[in-house]
Amino acid sequence: MKIPFPTLDPISRIAIGLVALVLSLLMVVDMVFGLIPDRAELAREIRQQISEGLAIQSAALLQVGDIPTLQQTLGDVLKRNKELRSLAVRQHGGGIVARAGEHDRHWQPPEDGSSTLTQVRVPVLSDGKPWGEIELAFRPVLPESLQGWLTYPPLVALASIGLGTFLAFYLYMRRVLEYLDPSTAIPDRVRTAFDTLAEGVLILDKQGRVVLANRAFRGLHPQAQEEITGKPVVEMEWLVGGFHMSPDEFPWARAMASRTNISDETLEITHPDEDEPVRTIVGCSPILDGHGRLRGCLVNFSDVTMLHRINDQLLITLTDLESSKEEIRRQNEELHRLATRDPMTGCLNRRAFFGSADPLYAQLKEQGEEVCCIMSDIDHFKSFNDRYGHAVGDQVIKSVAKCLGSELREVDMLCRYGGEEFCIMLPGSTPEQALDVAERLRLAIEHHAGAAVRDIPGIRITSSFGVASIRLGAKDPAELIDQADNALYQSKQNGRNRVSLWAGERSVGAEH
Repeated sequence: MKIPFPTLDPISRIAIGLVALVLSLLMVVDMVFGLIPDRAELAREIRQQISEGLAIQSAALLQVGDIPTLQQTLGDVLKRNKELRSLAVRQHGGGIVARAGEHDRHWQPPEDGSSTLTQVRVPVLSDGKPWGEIELAFRPVLPESLQGWLTYPPLVALASIGLGTFLAFYLYMRRVLEYLDPSTAIPDRVRTAFDTLAEGVLILDKQGRVVLANRAFRGLHPQAQEEITGKPVVEMEWLVGGFHMSPDEFPWARAMASRTNISDETLEITHPDEDEPVRTIVGCSPILDGHGRLRGCLVNFSDVTMLHRINDQLLITLTDLESSKEEIRRQNEELHRLATRDPMTGCLNRRAFFGSADPLYAQLKEQGEEVCCIMSDIDHFKSFNDRYGHAVGDQVIKSVAKCLGSELREVDMLCRYGGEEFCIMLPGSTPEQALDVAERLRLAIEHHAGAAVRDIPGIRITSSFGVASIRLGAKDPAELIDQADNALYQSKQNGRNRVSLWAGERSVGAEH
């Protein structure tokens, strides 16, 4: 959730700008004339005096060897000077003779051996010769914590000056701008006329600040109800955020830059209380005076949310109609399948088979092309029903139909001709090819059909086949099927599980 950040009114922004100008002038004057004392230089002088005075006292005490007094003196100096962190007296080539404070933690000797503002070294002489040095660790001149900065005198002075000048400028500008209210530039009768328009109207000056906003525009968003006269339009995030472009590419900016009308710009305004955004069409017209000079821009917002809502509903309706159409097509296909297919095996039923075979047979016969027919019957099918029941018998029929369909081409037609009898039409096949197809089908059933009947493990299923060709002059599919059926009868007579070819009054078969 985006937290709204309060925006400053024009008077506050002007007052802040004047305060910044005053503070900048003060800093420039300080740089030139040095009005504010240099705290670092003052600290350097004071610390030098402390160090030199301590060096004189320490030398005198060391001269008489009074180390306890020296230790007490260092402690007193540390207590009296809040700027000191620690101090110690160190002998050349030796260790520390006396110390005060946590000197090992605060003392960091400069690399070049000289003193700094926080690390001071003062030599100690004995009989005119260097004896050692006094090490003083001071606090930094600038504060080290937020609380220190808040009480830092120069910063407190600048803050006081800034706050005082801001209040003075704010009160003064508030009084002055009462006589320069931009809303008074538009007569009331003009405002009333604009408020009667159904479209949202926004008039901008050439700097992009709001001069007038009518009632329809103020109704586009809750934040538009606020006083926006004189406010730059680019600061109205609820409005310009929907364009997703740089300020120079806003339609009113382009209209004023090109001095031409801009129309048909789409804008979606997100409403905090609505799930659906307000969709608008934006048009911009530059405002020119009598000399052709740019004075501003008139921006109109046409609310087309309802039109989009109707279009969306129409699209949903069309989608539903398309879905219904697809469902009807699917149901028609299902009805066609139910009308043309055997429900148990999925093979063509006899009516659909003859409906397709008759015109195909006539066409092939007229063109002088080959066509063969295969009739197949499950061997000893009645024994399956008698021995295992009709449920197993149905599984046997399904398994055999699956084996038959696995070895056929797309152009071949497989029909469940009777209870356990199947008919296959092979367009474009010679008798030799048909015999080869029938043999493959016979082997597929013998080797795989029994395994598909899982309720009766080890069951053996075979089929007998009869093949007939158009070469023997069958006048129609029914006669061709009858010839194949006679060949099938011959396979049954010769022991079943074999393929026979109709050859006139006799059938030719193979032993298996």
